[in-house]
Amino acid sequence: MTKPHPRDSRSRVLVISATSLLVLLAVAFFLPVPFVKMAPGPTFNVIGSIDDQQVIAIEGTKTYPTTGNLDMTTVLESGGPRGGLTFVDAIASWFIASDAVLPRELIYPDDVSGDEVKRRQATMFSTSESDAIGAALNYLKIPVKTELVVTSVYGDSPSDGILEATDNILSVNGTAVDQPKQVSDAVRAEPAGTAFEFEVKRNVDGADTTKTVTVTSADNPDAPGTPYIGVGVGMFYAPDFSIDFTLKDVGGPSAGLMFSMGLVDKLTPGDLAKGRYIAGTGTIQPDGTVGAIGGIRQKLAGARNKGAELFLMPAVHCAEASGHVPDGLTVAAVSTLAEAVTAVETWTAGGTPAACPALAG
Repeated sequence: MTKPHPRDSRSRVLVISATSLLVLLAVAFFLPVPFVKMAPGPTFNVIGSIDDQQVIAIEGTKTYPTTGNLDMTTVLESGGPRGGLTFVDAIASWFIASDAVLPRELIYPDDVSGDEVKRRQATMFSTSESDAIGAALNYLKIPVKTELVVTSVYGDSPSDGILEATDNILSVNGTAVDQPKQVSDAVRAEPAGTAFEFEVKRNVDGADTTKTVTVTSADNPDAPGTPYIGVGVGMFYAPDFSIDFTLKDVGGPSAGLMFSMGLVDKLTPGDLAKGRYIAGTGTIQPDGTVGAIGGIRQKLAGARNKGAELFLMPAVHCAEASGHVPDGLTVAAVSTLAEAVTAVETWTAGGTPAACPALAG
């Protein structure tokens, strides 16, 4: 019987080792990595329809015909709490100018779950709808009603499962409230462990129901020594007629500006977009102030990919956008809803809207 040559044994070991290494590398390439990829997401025409349903449906008051596009833009995220990003995906994104890859901890704390992110994003989106109504109607000088509401309920907080987002808070421990500060002051005036009775108006199966719930405060883990109940509280704005935002499965606050623009277009004579393709992004405050958003570079690219010619951008992003505006896209830098309306009117009339100094010319 012939004994195997030592060199043959070493060769087999090398082959097995190399094969094992390749298998491990192949597996590693497809394992999740602690990064988040941001890419251009879909856009939605706020003066248009999706599945034969108006994105902004208005009833009970006169509306006017609109043409063209006023698109809200989005960012498509991969990775983070809501799903794994593979090493291959992360590396590939480095070669795509419109994508960005960021360490997960820069965007999400380690203890935030995917469900919590989804819930927070949905709450912010709902709040942006209300703020857009407030901004548009204040701009148009149309009377608007205000209500004090729960804007968000944090997971694993004293209010989780007791108070609900959109609850209209009427009183705390029998004292009527109509401003957010009154709620926070009431909670912080008593030691952690105090039970508070909240009288709220809640919509159940399409009908408003008034009920009283009890929430016991606790020590705020993010600010030790400060009592908290774990809710965000703000103002909800509504007119005497019906406004329904029908867009689903979109989160975050950055649609506020374009929702306001859509409301202004639908509620005023004339045609704001005049058949042209306009897109944009920006948070909105009820007083019309336009604020910062995330993913401006991705939104610029996504808008142009869909055919947008004019892009409304918060002026605070001028430096970030410099050098990343796609060819053929005009950018208007705005700080208020009034400036955004003026920019569109100027552009559709053949003029040049105000731009960032670095982007002008």
